[in-house]
Amino acid sequence: MIKRMISPFGALAIALVVTLGASPVFAVDAKKNDEETYRLLALFGDVFERVRAEYVEPPSEEEMIEAAITGMLTSLDPHSSFLNAKNFKDMQVNTRGEFGGLGIQVTMEGGYIKVISPIDDTPAFRAGIEAGDIVTHLDGESVQGLTLTEAVDRMRGKVGSDIRMTVVREGREPFDVSITRAIIKITSVRSRAEGDIGYIRITSFNEQTDVGLKRAVEKINDELGDKIQGYVLDLRNNPGGLLDQAVAVSDAFLERGEIVSTRSRNPEDTQRFNAREGDLIEGMPLVVLINGGSASASEIVAGALQDHRRAIVLGTKSFGKGSVQTIMPVSGNGAMRLTTARYYTPSGRSIQAKGVDPDIEVKQSRIEEISSNRPRRSEADLRGALDTSGSSETETEGAETSETAEAEEKPQDYQLLRALDLIKGLAIMSRQAKVE
Repeated sequence: MIKRMISPFGALAIALVVTLGASPVFAVDAKKNDEETYRLLALFGDVFERVRAEYVEPPSEEEMIEAAITGMLTSLDPHSSFLNAKNFKDMQVNTRGEFGGLGIQVTMEGGYIKVISPIDDTPAFRAGIEAGDIVTHLDGESVQGLTLTEAVDRMRGKVGSDIRMTVVREGREPFDVSITRAIIKITSVRSRAEGDIGYIRITSFNEQTDVGLKRAVEKINDELGDKIQGYVLDLRNNPGGLLDQAVAVSDAFLERGEIVSTRSRNPEDTQRFNAREGDLIEGMPLVVLINGGSASASEIVAGALQDHRRAIVLGTKSFGKGSVQTIMPVSGNGAMRLTTARYYTPSGRSIQAKGVDPDIEVKQSRIEEISSNRPRRSEADLRGALDTSGSSETETEGAETSETAEAEEKPQDYQLLRALDLIKGLAIMSRQAKVE
């Protein structure tokens, strides 16, 4: 989304027009504010001229101006920044779903790089980088003092080249990870059938997401047909992306009502996004998976579906990024990313720094079978027990052995297993309600 900009001179002209009909007190206050603004701009010009004339080596004027703008924007919040022409072009490529780098979504916290989440099937993901990791050094150099844009620039580089990251992770000593840069092609939506349940994973919200979601649902419906019991929408470690795509994904599962509202500095700029009629999965049970790596657009979707009671949200608390950044092109083919609004869920909740609390908290865990050396007894061991009426003991044991072997072959995703169990339970209850 690109908003129209007003130049400083245009803003001043508007201010002067307003003061014509205002009270004398307001006019005096406005004049004082203008005088203070011009005094500070004069201070900036004075410092700039002194540096240009007297610095030990001739500085680059372009770099000085860009650094000043960057400092101004990054002092506001972690997500506002300046994009020079190269970075602006890279960002436009990113939202289309393909770019070069490590495949890692980051922010700044306490002067260090904080990982929001790695992107599935990327060098960072395969290297074991996790949401919440803190990166303190890049190739042995501290990241403190760098802006977010500068840090991201250093992590990018020639495809095939390596970068060494020093990572601090809770519960561990700092450690180094070497990652080889690659072309990152983001498949925004992945899907598969889990038994009679449709599983859809959205890794990010780019220009391909809403189309990918519709294709995924069609594919699963074709595969499962009338057997389908419901869907799991996996938004774990999804760092967000485009607001319009978050709205489209939410709309796909909602028949009506507000999806999200954005509220900016001026009340008249408030925007509300509403669902249109039509549920892509026709009211079937839906469970949404989130965790600490689910941010921004992911939180919009989870919050909307939770507030409308359209889905059960399962997992752990989300990241808590409830602000909207607007990309505003500026002269010279660059742009600035400016935080212009906060977003609110349909119930009026702001997620900023709070996150979305799951309806059912399920932490990721390792599943271990508890074995006992003591012999187990069952009905069949009791003297005089009734016959099994033709049931084959061998067949039963064989089935159990087959299930156990299959479970051992596949790595267990505990949160996903709980989501699948929940869908099965909801499907059973739905069938019982229809019978009654």
